[in-house]
Amino acid sequence: MKSKEAQQTPAIQVLERMFSLLDVLAQHQDPVSLKALSEATGLHPSTAHRILNDLTIGRYVDRPEAGSYRLGMRMLELGNLVKARLDVRDAALPAMRELHKFTHQPVNLSVRQGDEIVYIERTYSERSGMQVVRAVGGRAPLHLTSVGKLFLASDDSPRVRAYATRTGLSGHTRNSLTEIGALERELAMVRQRGIARDDEELELGVRCMAAGIYDDQAKLVAGLSISAPADRLEESWVVRLKETAAQISAALGHRA
Repeated sequence: MKSKEAQQTPAIQVLERMFSLLDVLAQHQDPVSLKALSEATGLHPSTAHRILNDLTIGRYVDRPEAGSYRLGMRMLELGNLVKARLDVRDAALPAMRELHKFTHQPVNLSVRQGDEIVYIERTYSERSGMQVVRAVGGRAPLHLTSVGKLFLASDDSPRVRAYATRTGLSGHTRNSLTEIGALERELAMVRQRGIARDDEELELGVRCMAAGIYDDQAKLVAGLSISAPADRLEESWVVRLKETAAQISAALGHRA
């Protein structure tokens, strides 16, 4: 049986060499000399030069001056095409299904729109024993939800206070955070732990935990949360939740 590494090696040798050259160029912001590329890849200078010349013709590599190379604009064009096709929902759904299988509780994907979060996807089963109140397309205030707290925690203090002024921090249950001091203390814990919680603040009998999803610019673009009856939410799920959110982030181009 072939090893995993062998299975991942390109079948055409020249492609393997081309990939190695592109990988080295990707590690440098400034142009790289032919000599340095040859040494880094183990390719003979004449072999590296021949491949780089073909890549230059295709605009995958630029030659700003004789004997030096950098990634070309064609790479940027293709990268933008890939990025445009990346959809957080499409990237998240397979991982959400696996997380649901693990917890047997609803798993939610939400994004921020103004002062609210919007649920854009959910995986659940009737066996979870919890009524699904927040359907896809539903909205909820930021300060009453685990995902909303993630977004508030990514804001600076003046923006959080402006949010509090606009919304009045109205509550839905006796557990809702309706004072700015309490909310700020909560957001400090979110920043420290990298996880946010809703302790029956939006709906009595329902608790949630959430982790952030980030894009290739390290921007928080969505939140992944697990909802469960208050007595069934397990702390052991935190690790799996964070791993799943990181997996989705990686699919969007985020590098931890």
